[in-house]
Amino acid sequence: MSKLEELLSKKILILDGAMGTMLQEYNFSEEDFRGERFAGWPVSLKGNNDLLSITQPEAIAEIHRKYFEAGADIVETNTFSGTTIAMADYKMEELVHELNYESARIAKKVAQELTEENPDKPRFVAGAMGPTNKTASMSPDVNDPGFRAISFVELQQAYKQQARALIEGGVDVLLVETVFDTLNAKAALFAIDELKEELNVNIPVMVSGTITDASGRTLSGQTAEAFLISISHIPLLSIGFNCALGAKQLTPHLEAVARNTEFGVSAYPNAGLPNAFGEYDQDAGEMAAQIKEYLEKGLVNILGGCCGTTPKHIKAIAEIAKDYKPRAIKKNPQLQSA
Repeated sequence: MSKLEELLSKKILILDGAMGTMLQEYNFSEEDFRGERFAGWPVSLKGNNDLLSITQPEAIAEIHRKYFEAGADIVETNTFSGTTIAMADYKMEELVHELNYESARIAKKVAQELTEENPDKPRFVAGAMGPTNKTASMSPDVNDPGFRAISFVELQQAYKQQARALIEGGVDVLLVETVFDTLNAKAALFAIDELKEELNVNIPVMVSGTITDASGRTLSGQTAEAFLISISHIPLLSIGFNCALGAKQLTPHLEAVARNTEFGVSAYPNAGLPNAFGEYDQDAGEMAAQIKEYLEKGLVNILGGCCGTTPKHIKAIAEIAKDYKPRAIKKNPQLQSA
C-alpha cells in the first residue's frame, strides 16, 4: 500500500489550487516565456504555461511552495498541456519529455524539502495529465459528424510519453484531470496501464472529470454515474470532479459518485462561477463555507481548488477540513499493492 493510499483513509488530503491563476500575478511577457533558449522561436509562446518550468523554474517552485505552506498535501505538476497534441500549437512537440520531467522534478524537490522540515506531514506530487485540446468522441466539424480530429491510438501514445516522463521525474501519483471526453481518459488510462507493466511500477492513479454546465453532463454527454461506470474497471486511488462549476453546483454530482464507488472521491471546484469578464470573484471564506457541505455529508477524501483559487483558498479549505473525517473507503485489494 502506498503512503498516499494509507493516508487517504485516515484524513482528508488537501490538493493545491490553480497554477494558471497564480502565474497571472507574475504578468510574464513574451520575452519571459521565451527566455534566452527560445528567443528565436518561430511562433508566439506567451500563454504556454508548461514552458515556464524550463524558462521560469523559480516561479513554478515558488507557487508549489506557497500551496504546500497553505496546507496542501499534494501539488500538481505544471503539465496540464504536456502532450505532443497540445504542444503542437507552439511547435514544441519534441520538448514534451523535458517539459514533463522538469515540471515533476521541480515539484518533487519542493515536496521533499518541506517533508524534511516536517516529517509528520509528508508532501506528495501528482503528475497532471490534462484532457488535450482534441476530442476522440465528437466531431469538431458540424457538417461532418463522423469526422474525428484525433484517434484513440494517437491519444494513447501521447499520454504514454507524458506519463513516462512524469514518472521518471519522480511523481507519486498520476492525475488524469479535467476529463470532458471519457474516451480521451480511457486512452490515458490504457497508456498508464501499459507503462506500469513495462516499467514494473504500480503508481496510484487519480481521475477527475468535469461537468461542463447545468445539464449535469460531461461535454461528451455522460452523467456523473455514467462517467464513473465507464472507468471503474481500472483500480483508482480516487475519482471525482474539478473545474467548470463552483463548489455549490458540484455537490449533487459528487453525491452521485460517492454513493456508487469504492474508490476515494476527490473534488477541486472553481472559485465559484465566472463573472461577465471570465474572472472568479468567490473569496476563500465563501468557497470554504460551500465546501463544508461536502464534509458534513461525508462525500470526499481529497479536496482542492481549480480556476480562480489561490493559496488563501487552499488554506481556508484545509482549515475547515481538518475537523472532519474522510469518506469511508472500502478496501480494494487491487490497490493495496500500489
